[in-house]
Amino acid sequence: MKSNPLISHAFIFGLCLMIAVELAVRIFFQDNMSGRFEYGFHPSAGFIEEDGQVHLKRTGGRRFRPQSFTVEPPEGVFRVFVIGDSVTRGSSVESSYAGRLAVELKARGISAESYNLGIGGHGARRKHLTLVHSLNYKPDLVVLHINNSNEFEDEREFLRSTEFNSWHPRNWPMKSIALRRVYEMKTEKVFWRWIPASIRISQAKNDADAEIVAMSSEGATERWNQRVQEMTGESTRVAMVKNIPILLVSQAKIIEDLNEGRRLEDNGLEKIAEDHVTNGVFHLSMKQVLENLEFEPLYADRSHLRAEGHEVMAKAIVRKLIDSGIVSLKK
Repeated sequence: MKSNPLISHAFIFGLCLMIAVELAVRIFFQDNMSGRFEYGFHPSAGFIEEDGQVHLKRTGGRRFRPQSFTVEPPEGVFRVFVIGDSVTRGSSVESSYAGRLAVELKARGISAESYNLGIGGHGARRKHLTLVHSLNYKPDLVVLHINNSNEFEDEREFLRSTEFNSWHPRNWPMKSIALRRVYEMKTEKVFWRWIPASIRISQAKNDADAEIVAMSSEGATERWNQRVQEMTGESTRVAMVKNIPILLVSQAKIIEDLNEGRRLEDNGLEKIAEDHVTNGVFHLSMKQVLENLEFEPLYADRSHLRAEGHEVMAKAIVRKLIDSGIVSLKK
């Protein structure tokens, strides 16, 4: 039986096209390939050093907002790195409390630079890895925004990062960037939105649906809270080893209370932060900063702040730094 030459030619063309695309991506987008399939668990992905500068880029599971700073901090400049999740990330560097910090410090006569290392969806483990690498650039202060709402994402992405590591033949297709991306789309909100919710939830194939299932498990919630506790301790430890002060900012979100109406809740994060306060480790409660204000207009939703909320937090952080003696006002 003769093969159809049209089908053969189409197959060869498709294969050559896939190989060409794969090679082009690997050659021309090399920076973006660093840690591509480690989903934020690569130790240095997103930190691109070039000619004495560090460029923060969106690569390797670290979706940094683009920023640049010198490898060696400028003399006499107070350098701050703010590490967190989508709350810290904000809608822009300039409007986030990370970006506002330098502005507020300079307004008080303190020469400063601050950088936003917040990445949406990152939980305690991936924040810790970002923090560890950032210490190579000698900050005078690290602000670590602690939250417990992204541990599902951390757990899922860690499993993804290890799932196809071996060179077993069944994993060969996943060594292709294009095919790996198709696989990622399967587990995200691309194909499954057209499938009935009852089927999606029973199969837990969609990320959002899988998270709902996971969060209904009391054991999973306890495990995630324990991980936040442990990783916060590890983050403070590595900062203390390098004699770098660290300020823990505990997240607060809006909840509906049948008796009190809308109020702020910290989900036990204040206690986690306070448990780690010691010499060189400080804590600022987002709940305590905002709860005596008209807080609802400061939030974009129940968790994320508007620019006005970020400004309030930046000013509160500066007050904390002054009161704690981390920075001194010039006389």
